[in-house]
Amino acid sequence: MRNDARMSMKKNIASPMPVRLAPRTISLCAVVFLALGALVYAQPTSSSPDPKAGAESSGTIKEYTPGSILILNTLAPNEPTQFKLSKSVVYVDADGKTLDSPALTKDQKVRVHYMKTAGENVADRVILIKE
Repeated sequence: MRNDARMSMKKNIASPMPVRLAPRTISLCAVVFLALGALVYAQPTSSSPDPKAGAESSGTIKEYTPGSILILNTLAPNEPTQFKLSKSVVYVDADGKTLDSPALTKDQKVRVHYMKTAGENVADRVILIKE
């Protein structure tokens, strides 16, 4: 009888029962793996643009206050983006010529070159886009 008990124990240890995970646990694991994958993918690489060089955004003017702010409607579903105009902002037409006194109007298409400064988008160049 003793041998039967030992064999039974060995048998149970050698072939454990399959582990069953709840569907909720499987879903949570999948979400964690996807999030980790996105984080790894989003890490800067040597070919990423230098954040100090600035960025550009295109859209139509929602609101413009000369020398102060420019609010740009970008593609949906993004909220309008506000830019603080730098004191040395340069306005350029579609042909690349610098404009002395631009006549920016609502719904006009522009491309804005800006830099993040103290959490604000500070525009240093506004380029008019031909329609």
